[in-house]
Amino acid sequence: MTSAALRRNAPLAASNTSRGARKWTQMQDTTAEIVAAAQRGDRDAQRELYELSHQNVYRLMVRMVGLQDADDLTQQVFLQAFRRIDQFSGRSQFSTWLYRLAVNESLQHLRRSKRAQFHVLEHEPMDHSSGHSDNVEQKDLLERALARLEPDLRSTFLLREVEDLPYGEIALALDVPEGTVGSRLNRARRELKQHLIELGWEP
Repeated sequence: MTSAALRRNAPLAASNTSRGARKWTQMQDTTAEIVAAAQRGDRDAQRELYELSHQNVYRLMVRMVGLQDADDLTQQVFLQAFRRIDQFSGRSQFSTWLYRLAVNESLQHLRRSKRAQFHVLEHEPMDHSSGHSDNVEQKDLLERALARLEPDLRSTFLLREVEDLPYGEIALALDVPEGTVGSRLNRARRELKQHLIELGWEP
């Protein structure tokens, strides 16, 4: 495994802010009318919201609590969301509100289980080419390093670097000031790099 290849896979640098903002705006334009219909009790709209959002929530859950519990907790988040959808006021984006439910559920789960570490992601069956093997090894290394971050740092990092949320939306999702988002991201990147080195990555 080369350090150059690992750098391509390690999300240590900040994402492009304007790209993330455009992506975020497009997604919200798509969901705003569906959310309004779901609040009126439209079951088809609720199913559509689930189809639009469940992969994002599941992806976050896998990296917050691990594969074993991710599916159950994802379902729990959506049960909560649809029970409480009348409480969604529109002061934030629906996705922000949903991520907040997801992060809170994952943190509560980790506190209940007193487990901040978990098994790394399983991988798709792989071919035996050296390039593919290297990619799987690098992904495994990143997942292991990410699992070592404290949950608050991990959630902040994932919302920024994986879900591509702007700082303001992360602040709303986590109920913290934007300045705290920035400081958590800086700390998460430093600690992630250190964990990668401890696991064998050579910068």
